[in-house]
Formats: sequence, structure tokens, C-alpha cells
Amino acid sequence: MLVAAEASGDALGAGLAKALHARLGNKVVFVGVGGAKMAEQGVESPFDIAQLSILGILESLKAYPRAMARLKDTVALAAREKPDVAVLIDSWGFNIRLAHALRRLDPKLPLVKYVAPQVWAYRPGRARSLAKAVDLLLSIQPMDRPYFDAAGLESVFVGNSALAKRFDHADAARARAAVGASATDPMLLVLPGSRPSEIERVMPAFEDAVRRLKADRPELIVVVPAAYTVAEAVKARVAGWPFRAHVIEDEGLKDDAFVAGDVALACSGTVTTELALAGRPMVVGYKTSAVTYAIAKRLMKPRWITLFNIAADKTVAPELIQDACEGEGLAREVARLLDDPALRTRQVSEQGAALDMMGRGMPDPSEAAAEALLSFLRARNVLG
Repeated sequence: MLVAAEASGDALGAGLAKALHARLGNKVVFVGVGGAKMAEQGVESPFDIAQLSILGILESLKAYPRAMARLKDTVALAAREKPDVAVLIDSWGFNIRLAHALRRLDPKLPLVKYVAPQVWAYRPGRARSLAKAVDLLLSIQPMDRPYFDAAGLESVFVGNSALAKRFDHADAARARAAVGASATDPMLLVLPGSRPSEIERVMPAFEDAVRRLKADRPELIVVVPAAYTVAEAVKARVAGWPFRAHVIEDEGLKDDAFVAGDVALACSGTVTTELALAGRPMVVGYKTSAVTYAIAKRLMKPRWITLFNIAADKTVAPELIQDACEGEGLAREVARLLDDPALRTRQVSEQGAALDMMGRGMPDPSEAAAEALLSFLRARNVLG
């Protein structure tokens, strides 16, 4: 059983399922919860995971009844299908509750958490909570292990799949042709997030920033690669913009766009790592509810929220968070990059150095996760 409750987890689950299929063939059958990518690997989800793509305290409270209903659906699926192991991918709030529910359902069911809560950044007590709930952790950050060792939870560092993404196949010319841009037209990538709450809170500031940039640079080509979880909402908003913008949903064309853009305006998340791997300079924005932000600010240890900024221990990509995430400031930072090729080159170089610190170049994390999972199951005599 594989359970992923949002787009980034769906990608991890799909990679793990593919790696397990390669090793076990038709001896492995998947059930669980996921999105489009996991569906391609044979995981038929009983509901749309967009219902669970929630971030923020107020948002979580409002969505709590819906999330609990989906939790019951997931437990019912486990009760019906009786899996030999359950792998719970990221999504702390949903999956820690699911872990406890599955433990009550079947105390002997091996439970594996794939992606640790970021206890090195905030709430270190979650290491103990997770140790009580699951049997194995597949970790994607090297800084995780000391916390979980201390809590008594077996963990295996498998690497971050975002760092394994390659853009060798991507074709900038193909992306530019698709949107009618020449090789020299300035191109801005706008990535407003993959959760409905991010579209609601972050996209208005991004829209204002792009309006300001277009007013000064009518020749600017605006491309919006949309996550499938929010594609309809993104298209609806972009349709109301007073200028042309190109929404891209095709995954292959998104990769082409990532290497074609001159600068990106990105919502904080996995996409910032992918943009850095594609060699794109960026400005990062984020906004959540006032209550969530006030609490997070008290709990967070790092000064930044972008992983490569944290790894570099300095501001490599500008971050405009909460009240600073507004159109004028975002436009100003993007304009600096658009107008200064040397600044773009320097930022890309520093992003690359930070990616190396984070473990770029490691073997495919999906392969490592599959090996760790199978080794764990053999030790428990789950596999013959």
C-alpha cells in the first residue's frame, strides 16, 4: 500500500512503484492513494488527492472534516485489501493519523514513512512521535538521521528524488516555439504552487508582479507551468489577465520551459530545487494565513525556507515571504535578474554549489528507496 496526499508525494510514490515493479515484476500489486503519476504505475486512488493538498493551520482546521472522511476511506481500503506493507509518503498531518489508524487495524502490519518531518528545522518532538508510529523511515535529507537515531527509529537515507531530476532531454527551442517566442525574447516562468491554498494566497501577488513587469517590458513572454493538482484553477485565473500568458500542462513541455526561461517567479516548494537543477535563476515568494505564519516564525530554526538557501546558509535566491510577498517587491527582484545577465549567472552558479552540498549526483533515490524497503521486508520475513 502506497499513500501520497499531494503532488510531490505522488511523484515519489510513482518512482518507488516503478523501481519495485522492475525488481519484482508481477509479484507486486499496489493499492493505495495517489495522483496521476502513481495511477500510471497501477495505484488506483479511491479519491482525488487535491482534497488533501492543504497547508496552513486555518486551512487545515477548515478542511479537517473532509480530511478525516478521506482518512476513513483509506483505512477502509486497507481493511479490504489487507496489504503486506504500507508506505506513507510525506504529508505529515494526514499520514501520522493514518499510521495510528493502520496500527489499530492491524498491529502486525509493517509501516514505513517515506520523507521525514523536517525536525531539523522545527518541532524536533515529531521525531519521537514518528518513532512510536512506524517501523522504518526512508529519509531524503542527510540532516534527518541524528534526530531519528536519538528517537530509536531505524532510518535509511535514500536521497532526494528532486535532486535526481535531469534536464538533459529538455529542449529550450521546443518550448520557445510552442509559445511563439524567438530565441532572444525575454521569458519569465511563473510557478504559483501546487496546492489550492497557494493559488488563493500566492497567485494574486504573482499576478500583480507580472502586470508590473509587462507594463515596463511589453515584449516579455510569460509562461505558467501548471501543476496538475491546480491546473484548472490556474487556467481560470490566467484567462482573466489583461495580457497573453501561456499555461503549460504537458510534463515534457514543462521541462522544456524550465530550461528556456530566463528567470522564474516561484512559489516555495519542490519546484525551486527543480528550477535550480535546470539552471534557472529565480525569485521565491510565499504567503500563508497570518496565524500559521506567526506560529511558524516562532518554531522555525533556519532563516530561510528554500532548501538550497538553507544548505548554502545565505540568501542565494531572494525570498519574499508573507507581507513582503507583494507585487511591487516581487517585480523589483525579478526585474533585477532580467536586466542583469551577470547577476543571473552568479545566482545560478551559487544555486549549483548549494545543490552539490544537498547531495546532487547521488544514485537514483527511487532505486535506493526500493532496495531499502525490500531489505526491510526480507528482514521481517515478509518476502520469500
